[in-house]
Amino acid sequence: MKPKKPMDESERKRVLDGLHRETARRLTGYRERALKLYPHICASCGRAFAGQRLKQLTVHHKDHNHDYNPPDGSNWELLCIYCHDNEHEKNGMAGYGGDGALDKPTASTLFNPFGALDGLLPSDN
Repeated sequence: MKPKKPMDESERKRVLDGLHRETARRLTGYRERALKLYPHICASCGRAFAGQRLKQLTVHHKDHNHDYNPPDGSNWELLCIYCHDNEHEKNGMAGYGGDGALDKPTASTLFNPFGALDGLLPSDN
């Protein structure tokens, strides 16, 4: 393998300028804003993230529209990479089986010990 030729000063300056622009753009992006708004905890599993592990915390768009980023963060939630993948998998599989988001809730076939509780409580009439 042939060793790379060192960058000349103008090429080095161009690369560094590009890195600085990218860093500035990311600081104003929705991920950085979400990390400032919310505690660094996965909204699904409750694990806390700090330091190097913070990169495992992602921003999930609740309505799945990545272009809708209100300043108050109302369309975001922080999820760890595993819960985020699970959330998108649930949504992607909707309608293909027993656990999708589009499935209509069905009555449980299991015994519910509290099922008749409303009938036993006195009404406020």
